[in-house]
Amino acid sequence: MKRMNHLLELAALLGGALLTGLTLIFPVIGFLQWVSMIPMIWAAYRLGADPTVKLRHAYGYGFLTVFAYYFVLYHWFVSLYPLDFAGLDNAASLVVVLAGWIGLSLLQAIVGGLIFLAFRALHKTDVMEKMPLLRPFVFAALWVVFEWTSTLSWTGVPWGRLALGQIDYLPMLQSASLFGSYFVSFLILSVNGLLAYMLYRRARSWLCIGLAAGILVGNLSFGLIARAVQKDPESPVTVAVIQGNISSKEKWGVNTLAGIQCTYAALTREAAEKGAELALWPETVLPYSVNERSSVKRFLSDLAKECEITLAVGAFYTAEDGAEYNALYFVDPDGTFREEFYAKRHLVPFGEYVPMKKIIETVIPPLSELVNLGGSLTAGEGSAIMESEVGRLGSLICFDSIYEQLALESTRDGAELFLVSTNDSWFFDSAGVYQHQSQSQLRAIECGRYFVRSANTGISTVISPDGELLAWIDPLERGYAVAEVEPTDTRTLYSVIGNTFVYLCIAGVAALAGVGIWRKYKKRENQTDDPLIQY
Repeated sequence: MKRMNHLLELAALLGGALLTGLTLIFPVIGFLQWVSMIPMIWAAYRLGADPTVKLRHAYGYGFLTVFAYYFVLYHWFVSLYPLDFAGLDNAASLVVVLAGWIGLSLLQAIVGGLIFLAFRALHKTDVMEKMPLLRPFVFAALWVVFEWTSTLSWTGVPWGRLALGQIDYLPMLQSASLFGSYFVSFLILSVNGLLAYMLYRRARSWLCIGLAAGILVGNLSFGLIARAVQKDPESPVTVAVIQGNISSKEKWGVNTLAGIQCTYAALTREAAEKGAELALWPETVLPYSVNERSSVKRFLSDLAKECEITLAVGAFYTAEDGAEYNALYFVDPDGTFREEFYAKRHLVPFGEYVPMKKIIETVIPPLSELVNLGGSLTAGEGSAIMESEVGRLGSLICFDSIYEQLALESTRDGAELFLVSTNDSWFFDSAGVYQHQSQSQLRAIECGRYFVRSANTGISTVISPDGELLAWIDPLERGYAVAEVEPTDTRTLYSVIGNTFVYLCIAGVAALAGVGIWRKYKKRENQTDDPLIQY
């Protein structure tokens, strides 16, 4: 009987994880997120109350659950195969793709399993027994802390934030401007947890339904009001995103520079004719160190001057000491080529550098060969806010955009308009492209800024401060898109307080654990002092 119960709980855990993962792959069904985790949390309650489930068992269940969630989410790794453009044969490509897909899912699961271990440990404390409706919120807080830890090291990639599943339902995301996307995740989990508790205990049904409905309606109402008061640009600037649809496989080829220049120059001229005052080109669109190629600098200066446009162009920068950076260069409308540049701050593991290189070379040699740039890149430091004729520009390159702390830093340093230069051609038109794009929408809402995003083969977009897509170029298409934006120095609450909500979740869980330990200690102490027990 116990075995059957545990199989039922495992099925509920995996079913909830898989369904929730699908909402991030297909955001059109994102409304299901508000109920998709009910089976998972219901099973977590049962496991927490079962005295035969040890802490290591709870961790194991959690490990499998989080692994299933990310395994579904990272399915787009298969679109990378084969990696012949990186010099890998089919066998080596298969090893790398599987290592990325399974390995990254395992890394998330190793940490994610701690959610269930901690919840099992807290479930039977005196505080939780006396206030059972704390359980939904404790589980939500633990998951939020897990999401946040994914930003702390190279092993964690915050690709699976629950808030991303709401990207097609922008009113549900506006509270991220107050407390960040983690707050949205907390609300989603709390609603699921309350409804799961109603099913688990079959008690306090109306209270659980009322609280869940209150959270859902409150969040929706705030979002609708926030979007309704969103103003159109009063002093608009016309920006353009340029998408040449030249993939990494093509641009690393021999004698491609002339073709790239021709394609992007033509599209930029067309955008300028439409009134564009700023044009953004993708990440490493020019696969060379521009500072070492005077002819390329002259080409960009002449183009900017001809079009009377501010150019932002992705390429490499080689320092005097030989360090190489993934950079974004700026050229003024008068043709002045800026010596200052933005350098990518969060490099892609195994794409731009190899972490734990000696171990990787021994265990998975093909992974160490994946860095095909002739050597590892160096991470940039600082936000490098760029003064321009269209405002103070904050920059993010590719992976930078999935780490909210980098956007926050740039906002606090005075960025009035964000440029995101990225290369998603590795993913073709898979779900990975759309998932990466939606991260910029989250950053726009959090920071209250317009975001201009250009990708080599798409998706290229212009995003309003409430996350709305003002312009869009589909994947694997060549073209440009223009839209009006407004640089601003107003601040959202979140850009001021940052991840304070996450820290409150950490403090709340720690306090609950501390009180539980203290009460358990006092209970044992009282039992020891009882003379009848001593006798």
